[in-house]
Amino acid sequence: MKNLFPSESCKETQLNAFNPQSWLQVERGKLSKFSSQSSSSIESLIKVPEPPILPFFKPVDYVEVLALIHEELESCPPQERSNLYLLQFQVFRGLGEVKLMQRSLRLAWQRASTAQEKLVFGAWLKYEKQGEELIADLLASCGKCAQEFGPIDIASQLSADLNTSSYEAVVMEGNETLKTVIFRVGDEKIVCDRQKIAGLSAPFHAMLNGCFTESLQEDIDLSENNISPSGMRLINEFCMTGGLGEIPPNLLLEILIFANKFCCERLKDACGRKLASLVSSRDDALELIEYALEENSAVLAASCLQVFLHELPDCLNDNRVLEILSGANRQQRSIMVGPASFSLYCFLSEVAMALDPRSDTTACFLERLVESAENGRQRMLACHQLGCVRLLRKEYDEAEQLFEAAVNAGHVYSVAGLVRLGYIKGLKKIWSYDKLNSVISSFTPLGWMYQERSLYCEGDKRWEDLEKATELDPTLTYPYMYRAASLMRKQNVQAALAEINQVLGFKLALECLELRFCFYLALENYEAAFCDVQAILTLSPDYRMFEGRVAASQLRTLVREHVESWTTADCWLQLYDRWSSVDDIGSLSVIYQMLESDAAKGVLYFRQSLLLLRLNCPEAAMRSLQLARQHASSEHERLVYEGWILYDTGHCEEGLRKAEESISLKRSFEAFFLKAYALADSSHDPSCSSTVVSLLEDALKCPSDRLRKGQSHTCTPPARPSFDTILNDQLS
Repeated sequence: MKNLFPSESCKETQLNAFNPQSWLQVERGKLSKFSSQSSSSIESLIKVPEPPILPFFKPVDYVEVLALIHEELESCPPQERSNLYLLQFQVFRGLGEVKLMQRSLRLAWQRASTAQEKLVFGAWLKYEKQGEELIADLLASCGKCAQEFGPIDIASQLSADLNTSSYEAVVMEGNETLKTVIFRVGDEKIVCDRQKIAGLSAPFHAMLNGCFTESLQEDIDLSENNISPSGMRLINEFCMTGGLGEIPPNLLLEILIFANKFCCERLKDACGRKLASLVSSRDDALELIEYALEENSAVLAASCLQVFLHELPDCLNDNRVLEILSGANRQQRSIMVGPASFSLYCFLSEVAMALDPRSDTTACFLERLVESAENGRQRMLACHQLGCVRLLRKEYDEAEQLFEAAVNAGHVYSVAGLVRLGYIKGLKKIWSYDKLNSVISSFTPLGWMYQERSLYCEGDKRWEDLEKATELDPTLTYPYMYRAASLMRKQNVQAALAEINQVLGFKLALECLELRFCFYLALENYEAAFCDVQAILTLSPDYRMFEGRVAASQLRTLVREHVESWTTADCWLQLYDRWSSVDDIGSLSVIYQMLESDAAKGVLYFRQSLLLLRLNCPEAAMRSLQLARQHASSEHERLVYEGWILYDTGHCEEGLRKAEESISLKRSFEAFFLKAYALADSSHDPSCSSTVVSLLEDALKCPSDRLRKGQSHTCTPPARPSFDTILNDQLS
């Protein structure tokens, strides 16, 4: 999400002065480093944009907020739990804790108190697991995960909240109550049980047993009520049997409209459930949801909504779907999703922001989110997120109002948005500086506060604020990037590289790799630049550099012309050298280059996945594992990769079975290692330690390349410390 929210205030165009060809399409050594002729290009190369205002919930005290949520979860009514888990999800999102986010989302789904909440959080979890659709054949082998977040049967889970009390026949003074009533529809007459029809609703009860003239009539004309003879017969049948048989959709819609008009709740509910069972595609849902909203059929509306949500993000390209989801008013939202309106638009805005945070769709969904907020914390989050989007869209007045609302609701981080807007609108830096000074003195100081304040001061003061920001929050990348760029401008090359390497040592941030690539380019160290751009492409194949203006793949092509070509043997030597020296970025680069050759791609993608796991890049690692499976050269090799895929998606027992299948075909280090790993993580029996030791001994007896020891150290260690100890003892 960070890359989706670029700095608004960084207006400089880096490529105005920078043309990659001018740097690269020259003979090596002809352009002297830091020559006066190229100073403007160097300046544009190492420009660092201001940090974006992130659309996250960022409390001043995370521990206090998480503790409060935990306390509320223990005492709140069941219907409030899913919203609390959603808030917990937002807290972890601000911290960047992906696994904890997924856990909170799963708990919100598990604790959902209504069918609508269940379908929203189920669809959200399915959306988060989009990558698993690429390995549907694997997930199908363990049915629990293939269908875990699949569509739910809305009709069976959404209880009918109906007033089922019947209306007693009223004996009119001086007359005996009529037993039957004949309804005329056009030229046809339908004979009905008078009291059964009266029992459908209060209006029919009043018509047939009340003080209206129809109560004394045996023959009543219904021709002007948009019901056909066939429809009226089916209504009579429902009165007699309490159910609807197999009925064509057009008749069901006709009866639904009639039932809503005459407040026949049981009949309307039965029609809605019948129609809901017919919703199987987006076209079905689009055709029926308008009737559902118009006729107030919750079960039908929820069934249609479920189809849309399970087709995200693709269905957001359909203007008909967008019109329904973004144009729904408060009453329509209540029909469609009941009490889960805030959860729904949290989900939809998340999807829309991932596609394009500046889009009208994103803004519209966030507007609905603000409208759906039911308490201060929800309003605070919604206003801040919409404020971030308004800022990106240069809608400054609206953004200011939203950030102010978020601050007033208690979200201190939104002050950063107000300060940015003040500066954009022409207020002096001293105003922004003083505003942030007030925040720092009023609350427990946090890294982002000093980072923001640094933007409004110069020289030593700015450097001191950035040092303090790093001290309080070492994960902030902007301070490292600013300091490195400043040192590079002063031609203090070693200090600049040391600064950017400091953050890359524990956080493989694309923007930091990009900056180091620029450093190397300015220094004409093309081999190092080539290494970094290949690492970037490994992490994000479609990454665009220089604020999205140039594809990283294009820059790689240009740099490659100035780098000596390696033979396959050279590549393997480089890989062994870099792997053994724990140069992970260098290893990624070598593997990326080797994948262009005819080398065994399955093994290389597998090695790539191990490196990415060590670098804490789980999504990229999963992508590499899937490619390893796709390019496996043998059945036993493919089974190992499938086992790791299952293990990494939380299916240890299934991964263990894949390892055993692979061993039955061929004994290999990788298969035994997977089995030991999966067994240690899935077994709760302490005695399994000896089995794990035995498996590791078997693994070491198998032939493998010299990187296998690296493999054991790059896999994510399981939670049980006993296995970690075993690994170190056996493989050190």
